[in-house]
Amino acid sequence: MQQVYDVTIIGGGPAGLYSAFYSGLRGLKTKLVESQPQLGGKVLLYPEKLIWDIGGHPPVLGDQFVKQLIEQAKTFDPTILTDTKVDLIERHDDIFVIHTAAGEKHYSKTVLLAVGGGIISPQKLTLEGAEKYEMSNLHYTVQSYKRFVDKDIIISGGGNAAIDWAVELRPIAKSVTVVYRKEHLSAHEATVQEALKAGVRIECNTTITKLSANADKTAIQLVTCENTLTKQSYTRQIDEVIVSHGYNREASLAFDEAIAIPKKDDYYFEGKATGETAHPGIFAAGDILSFDGKINLLLGTFQDAANAVNSIKTYLEPTAYRHGMVSSHNELFKEKNRSIIEKQFAPAH
Repeated sequence: MQQVYDVTIIGGGPAGLYSAFYSGLRGLKTKLVESQPQLGGKVLLYPEKLIWDIGGHPPVLGDQFVKQLIEQAKTFDPTILTDTKVDLIERHDDIFVIHTAAGEKHYSKTVLLAVGGGIISPQKLTLEGAEKYEMSNLHYTVQSYKRFVDKDIIISGGGNAAIDWAVELRPIAKSVTVVYRKEHLSAHEATVQEALKAGVRIECNTTITKLSANADKTAIQLVTCENTLTKQSYTRQIDEVIVSHGYNREASLAFDEAIAIPKKDDYYFEGKATGETAHPGIFAAGDILSFDGKINLLLGTFQDAANAVNSIKTYLEPTAYRHGMVSSHNELFKEKNRSIIEKQFAPAH
């Protein structure tokens, strides 16, 4: 017989992971479902970027931050499923039936939507044969700075991600060139000035038109670019190509007509700061949730998660306290605290 969970969280990014921790803290039987093979959401796209804006937390690399979020999410042993894409949510009486692309069904008393920007995939370079270089020196994200040391790099794109990468790679690279199809970059002006000051070459009205392989056909050796105004082309030798054209957002999650939720801009779920949506029993947290006063930062994501879980707790148990007890006085942490303190102050042998 299928188990029925108190809450099923859809999405394994920061909002979903913190919701999993907090729902365990509130004593809820929890399941988390993530469509990708890995947990972490959008932060996985920037594993070596430093995150500065989390209260009380020193700057932390995205990769390390994800590891800490996952460890925290597992504190109360939720059921976690990865590589599991949810297609449809229905409601049968008081139970939600969650259908996956693999034909499985999951059952839950409530649903917490934490799908962020949706299933994210990079916009690919639309040149014939480009895909064969994705395993060598054509990149859609920067996983590790090490491979770019002392390299000639070309970055296609003019947004914040493209210019951020240019700024961060310039000190370790031999050269960094940014090409952008429009006349003006869309990145923040201060970051553009920082890039120019660091010696990044920026060529606007320019697109990549051809990739030419090395002698053994294993990697890109030459990149041809064209000025979109003059139609003049040039070819230069390059070691690494980074494409930052943004991301496609797949929002294929559907609801039975009886539980359809109003959306903003045909994507974001309209709701309240408490995480409630228009349909009782369905809650939301993180980027996917829209409400007045929304803070679109990681710190806001954690508040969204806590508010949504607290709403779920009182939805399931109307007499429960609205808020969870602070960790310093919470009985759930007494044993864990004792273990940590014993390790910290154990005498050296």
